[in-house]
Amino acid sequence: MKRKLKIGILFGGRSAEHEVSLVSAQSVIQALDKKKYDIIPIGITLSGQWIAAQNAINLLKKKKKLDLKNRKILIPDPNIKGLINLFSNKMKIEKIDVIFPIIHGTYGEDGTLQGLLELADIPYVGSGVLASAAAMDKITAHKLLKFSKIPVVEKLWFFYKDFFLEKNQILKNVEKKLGYPCFIKPSNLGSSVGITKAHNKKELLQGIELASKYDTKILIEKAVINAREIEVSILGNHQPIASVPGEVIPSNEFYDYDAKYIDGKSKIEIPATLPSKIIKKIQECAILGYKALDCAGMARVDFLVERDTSKIYLNEINTIPGFTSISMYPKLWEASGLSYSSLLDKLIELSLERYNEKKKIKTTYKPKTEWYK
Repeated sequence: MKRKLKIGILFGGRSAEHEVSLVSAQSVIQALDKKKYDIIPIGITLSGQWIAAQNAINLLKKKKKLDLKNRKILIPDPNIKGLINLFSNKMKIEKIDVIFPIIHGTYGEDGTLQGLLELADIPYVGSGVLASAAAMDKITAHKLLKFSKIPVVEKLWFFYKDFFLEKNQILKNVEKKLGYPCFIKPSNLGSSVGITKAHNKKELLQGIELASKYDTKILIEKAVINAREIEVSILGNHQPIASVPGEVIPSNEFYDYDAKYIDGKSKIEIPATLPSKIIKKIQECAILGYKALDCAGMARVDFLVERDTSKIYLNEINTIPGFTSISMYPKLWEASGLSYSSLLDKLIELSLERYNEKKKIKTTYKPKTEWYK
């Protein structure tokens, strides 16, 4: 009989999407097969403190003072491969077989956490450092997708510090090249945090100010008029597959944070009502985008589809999509015939497959002579 795998569920984090992460983690922990896995909840507070305890989610939700005995962290030593307690007299190691990161946004989805896990030599679910960083930065992702000849919406971007030096020119470029309405976004963030839709110059300026609170790089995006919001889930490493597409019908003018998580009025249609030809094109485009950014494990790929022309635009790729009970990523796979718990099994299997493949690669070189001595 195989031993249970020790799965570290990593959630919370120093991110504007902290609360979403807690709800996602709760859903994942409930759905994981307890006969196959020993689950170790690992929470990171908004201030960056790590805690490993069975009640970690509730402690983070209630913002309780953390018990020092539960203050455990991962360190970048490949000989440890687990958690250690910083405040214990004895360095007790709690081994972990796989980390399942569910930290959306900054310091979780942007490659920083993936870098730590690579150094610690622990298998983890999802994309590596490069894909995580590239997908998180909307500007970098846009460049890579455009280079790969994947249809994307026209964009402009600038550093916020340059806005004061070139304000008139930037505003002129936005109005001439993009026009109104347009979307203003922080380059590195998810869950629609800091995003606004501008219908005139006044709203554009307000949107830039809001976005600047979340990032140093500001992205302005041309609005696709009368667009349908279509999402596809991707699963796999070198040979990814796409789920059926789903459509989001937002309760607000666009699918903002409130429409996603709070007011409960947005609607989801799974599968989306689209011609089979368009569905195939969206799925193929999603897989191409996934490969262009070198993604692995999972991603949710979001599209905008013009109602009148059926023209599609790849909007963004999310390497750690939401896993809440209402999240599209697992729902789309359920509609494609893969249950929530089976999906989690597959993601853990893919993480081990990728890890074992990378372990075969040499990371050292023995020169003919010890010249360096």
